[in-house]
Amino acid sequence: MANDQEYLNNLTKQFENLLSKQEHFAKELMILHKEIERLKKEGIPKQTPLATEPIAKPEVKAEKVIEEPIKEVIKETVKEPIIAPKPQPIRDIKPEVKKIIKPKGKSNIEKFIGENLLNKIGILILIFGVAIGAKYSIENNLISPLTRIILGYLTGLGLLGFGIKLKEKYTSYSAVLVSGSIAILYFITFAAHSFYDIFPQIPAFAIMALLTVFTVITAINYNKQAIAHIGLVGAYAVPFLLSNGSGQVGILFTYMTIINIGILVLSFKKDWKGLFYSAFGFTWIIYTSWILGGDRGDYLTEAFTFLFVFFLLFYTTFIVNKIKKKEAFNPSSILILLLNSFLFFGIGFFLLELNDDYRGYTGLFTVLNALLHFIAGTILYKQKLANNNLLYFVLGMVFVFITIAVPIQLDGNYVTLLWVAIAALLFWIGTTKDASILKKLSYPLLALSILSLIQDWEAYVINYSYYIDSADDFLTPIFNINLLSTIICIASVYFIYRTNQKHNTNKKSILSFVAPILLILLTYVGLFLEIVNYFEILLTKSKIIISKTDVYSNPVNYDLTDFKIIWLIIYTLFFLGILSVINIKKIKNKALGFANITLNTIALLISLTIGLFTLSELRYSHLNPSDYYNTGIFHLGIRYILYAFIAAIIYSIYSYNKQNFMLPKFKILFSIILNITALWILSSELINWMDLLGTEQTYGLGLSILWGLYSFFLVAKGIWKKTKYIRIGGIILFGITILKLFFLDLASLDTIRKTLVLVILGLLIMGVSFLYNKYKNKIFDETKTE
Repeated sequence: MANDQEYLNNLTKQFENLLSKQEHFAKELMILHKEIERLKKEGIPKQTPLATEPIAKPEVKAEKVIEEPIKEVIKETVKEPIIAPKPQPIRDIKPEVKKIIKPKGKSNIEKFIGENLLNKIGILILIFGVAIGAKYSIENNLISPLTRIILGYLTGLGLLGFGIKLKEKYTSYSAVLVSGSIAILYFITFAAHSFYDIFPQIPAFAIMALLTVFTVITAINYNKQAIAHIGLVGAYAVPFLLSNGSGQVGILFTYMTIINIGILVLSFKKDWKGLFYSAFGFTWIIYTSWILGGDRGDYLTEAFTFLFVFFLLFYTTFIVNKIKKKEAFNPSSILILLLNSFLFFGIGFFLLELNDDYRGYTGLFTVLNALLHFIAGTILYKQKLANNNLLYFVLGMVFVFITIAVPIQLDGNYVTLLWVAIAALLFWIGTTKDASILKKLSYPLLALSILSLIQDWEAYVINYSYYIDSADDFLTPIFNINLLSTIICIASVYFIYRTNQKHNTNKKSILSFVAPILLILLTYVGLFLEIVNYFEILLTKSKIIISKTDVYSNPVNYDLTDFKIIWLIIYTLFFLGILSVINIKKIKNKALGFANITLNTIALLISLTIGLFTLSELRYSHLNPSDYYNTGIFHLGIRYILYAFIAAIIYSIYSYNKQNFMLPKFKILFSIILNITALWILSSELINWMDLLGTEQTYGLGLSILWGLYSFFLVAKGIWKKTKYIRIGGIILFGITILKLFFLDLASLDTIRKTLVLVILGLLIMGVSFLYNKYKNKIFDETKTE
């Protein structure tokens, strides 16, 4: 505070001095101005008399008065240009820069090649030259091993000394020479230990450790990251170059931890991010290679200890550096934190899976991962140490690991859950924090998670359906890992969709179209598979073991398969009906509406074909019961449940046709669908009751009469409603009925039945003709109003 006050006082004094000078200048200028005006009025001849004293005295006085300010002005004007002329050089710089843009580019390339590239190429060639020369001398026994090592050290030290000498004038060139000399000294020490046994392991280790320390000091002194990289490579290479295969991994990883601490402190002190990334890469590559290099069951304690140490070291230092330097949370930062977190999780999970005693703790390990991130997030939040981006990311990691912890503990589809959770997290950060690269990374991850989920579904259905002999081996319906995985995937996709809708101004993006489709498909298939699983359990339980050798002779209640098909069709109709209601009442989307109508029509067609055929199989089973299984009224009654859902899906199509957002209308198409469905169900119901009453021989006769009656109904309705296309439909159905009658039915009917059906059809056709004649004026005048 005292220094600040003193500085303020000095500035105040300077200001007062300048102000007094300015006032003095103003007075002197006024004197000069008055003198000039006086001379102009009195004229020049008044200055000629020089002998008279009265004139001479005032001239001398005037000169003295004038000379002093002139001197003062000159003195002050020398100082003032430091401030005043500043704008002029700025104006002059712009054209000069334009003129020398191209030459600068050329000179920069030349400067880079001459000052930077050539010396690096030269030092590499020098190192290779020394290596080739050494190799030649070794192969030809020109010099003894000890002499070779001494010469190598002399070469390295000589190059080092020469580089240090040039440091003052040529810093960059000197740094390259020093880097090369350190590399030579590393290599010579390694050769002395490994090739010639001149140095035992401990002295060689000590020399290399000293070289590493010297490299770090040199890097700081030169302020060159490249030198630090050489020290880093050398430091990590030391234990491997000098290893005797003792397998003392604890010593190795302790050494790596100490090296990492020093390197990380250096990298963040100097803001050398490349050094941090190199240390990160070397550490995890070495550790992962060791884990995958053999059975590590005997080293489980050491493996987990140093796994945690390395994770915590990089995690803590990275976050602390971000907080301390208040750096932006960019994609590379997120990538490093993700890699660090999931390497820790993945390797830890792998180690637990290798050991049978600890395999059941994988879920707990996942929760501990979430807990670590939660602790970090809590500290950041309470101490207000980080910006929102970093805090959101850390808390997002808590969400990711909590999400997958329960399914992993249940031995579930953790890969799918991991991918979809990360995809949701990346999309959220990328969208809310305007990090487009993260948003783009979330798309392939989301695709991978969906493909993985499909693979899980395939295993769930196929494996359980065909390869399980006991119902106890099936997953419990509803309360199982497969449905839980599907629900979490649905929740993640919905989260992505809502985030996109909230933050994306482009409402017609691809994601806005794809995400709702995914949500519909995932929801439908998830429950569809649960129905399949339930009936597969019932089917397996129905198996009666008669022979243990011939498994194909063991009876199974295949009626359960028919019930499964019917319930799956009912579920599909129900799902599509609910989707129709949601769209009509809330969403009101035209594209979804037409897609829904198309799916409703397809489901209706499946119901009328596969559904009604399966119902006939159940009827047959009821009429012809098995020796091992009982049948009941539900074999017949389930058809009316199906009819109810068919009616509901037709009503949903009708409701769509009434909506204002569904244009153009499809009135004729709906009428066709409605009448075909009605005739189809009536025909099926007729066959059903004829079968139950034992009159199945008269199928053809009954259907012909039914179709004739329905044709008459259509024509009558068309006349009543003044609707041409309904009348034409009735006439077409009459034609089909007549063709069926003459080409199929008459050949199989006796005389009485032939007479009966022909009379009935004839009367119906005459009735239609009568209606046309009676209402011909209305029928043929309606074209004016249609």
